[in-house]
Amino acid sequence: MPEVSRSLTLPFPLDVRGVLAPLRRGRGDPCLRHDEGGRTWVAANTPDGPGTLVLRVRGDGTVEARAWGDGAGFLLDGLPALLGAADDDTGFVAHHDVVAEARRRSPLLRLTSTGRVWDALVPAVLEQKVTTHEARRSWRELCRWFGEPAPGPAPAGLRVPPSAAAIRSVTEWQWHRAGVDLRRRTTLVAAARVASRLERAAALRGERGRALLRAVPGIGVWTAAEIAQRAWGDPDAVSFGDFHVPSIVGYALLGRPLDDEGMAEVLAPYAPQRQRVVRYLEAAGHTRPRFGPRYPVRDYRAM
Repeated sequence: MPEVSRSLTLPFPLDVRGVLAPLRRGRGDPCLRHDEGGRTWVAANTPDGPGTLVLRVRGDGTVEARAWGDGAGFLLDGLPALLGAADDDTGFVAHHDVVAEARRRSPLLRLTSTGRVWDALVPAVLEQKVTTHEARRSWRELCRWFGEPAPGPAPAGLRVPPSAAAIRSVTEWQWHRAGVDLRRRTTLVAAARVASRLERAAALRGERGRALLRAVPGIGVWTAAEIAQRAWGDPDAVSFGDFHVPSIVGYALLGRPLDDEGMAEVLAPYAPQRQRVVRYLEAAGHTRPRFGPRYPVRDYRAM
């Protein structure tokens, strides 16, 4: 399989793992892997077909990238945006000392932009109203059973995420085996039927892009924001409806928990870069206090 390559010098210091962290669904993610040689491997669907991208940052800051598969050219063309070059924090002002300190401690934080809606949509839907453990297990199993092996000399087990056609082919018992309940599978199949149209959201960007995603039954504000954060690095797409985020923001900025309405109020001065605040707080280690009952882990395969 032909290999294409490219070298890139970015005008800013790069933290590859930090920039790409939102794309990785756990240490066992079959579609994104960091190896012991300092390389990062990404397998993806593109408008041109599946592709594999591997990149490494040299000591002088130069990014060396190689790619294989029908989507190789697309992945290399999108490399700068993937590494945060399209991110622009112009006009961002820290209205809280905690945010200012978090920003100072994370000078390399940049928002990734894959330019690909579908690959961000599937895991986002899987994460609806379930624990992280459940969602990541379903993601791994769907990728293993319905995703293609990554093109080129990729590490063993690296898989391209299931395509829209593959998702449409999943049978009821296979959904059940993967631990995906009826509500989430219905949303995924509905999205798969219009997947090519949904890719336009990455070009529309902002609220218009998120509104296009929400036209799919089962995709609400939370899911659209999770997709937007990854597909076009949306700096204002806050995950309203999240189990953890309002408390993270509330305890960090006010010392108390918040609901979505309260979070919207406290983040309002940061528009149109409200999600950037959340990223800074998370990068600084702010978390939701760990007390009270945990969200129960369910196994739909046993139901």
